[in-house]
Amino acid sequence: MTVADMQSRASMAEAFEVSRFLYDEAQLLDDMEWDAWLSCYHPDTLYWAPVRENRVYRERKFETYPRGTSAHFEETHIFLQQRVHRLKSQKAWAEEPASRSRHAVSNVRVDRTEDPGAYSVRSNFLVYRTRGERDQDLVAGERRDRIVRAPEAPYGFLIQERQVLFDMATILVKNLSLFY
Repeated sequence: MTVADMQSRASMAEAFEVSRFLYDEAQLLDDMEWDAWLSCYHPDTLYWAPVRENRVYRERKFETYPRGTSAHFEETHIFLQQRVHRLKSQKAWAEEPASRSRHAVSNVRVDRTEDPGAYSVRSNFLVYRTRGERDQDLVAGERRDRIVRAPEAPYGFLIQERQVLFDMATILVKNLSLFY
């Protein structure tokens, strides 16, 4: 680790605030508080999950597709609003009856960016979902977020960009109707 890496780290107080924000966001998902969850996102947000391929070690830097190419989803705030509206309408067949989920967020690493009040945040996630009587899924991965301080927002921050990197190259769950 270089001195520059150490200098870009957020203070313990900043890291605690951002971590708490991520934990609150996860709880909103688990509680199915869709509108409150959506209020955690910046109006210009990008929420996306690129496709990943299994590559040999020397080609690992090419395992993730770049933005604008192949993605499991690549959504703006408007698309997120539409998904939330659909979930609330009870016409999302993949979520009727609704799945129960538990989002575990861990290993939160918060770094300052060149923009004051903006943070580059990496965290790991594990999402357990149960649906109906017998369906269960376990999805793991990493999130790479750009989070900005927003005192006017209900939780004090907004997610400006979220990149979801699923650990599996082939998604084995029946649908990606949950948020990660």
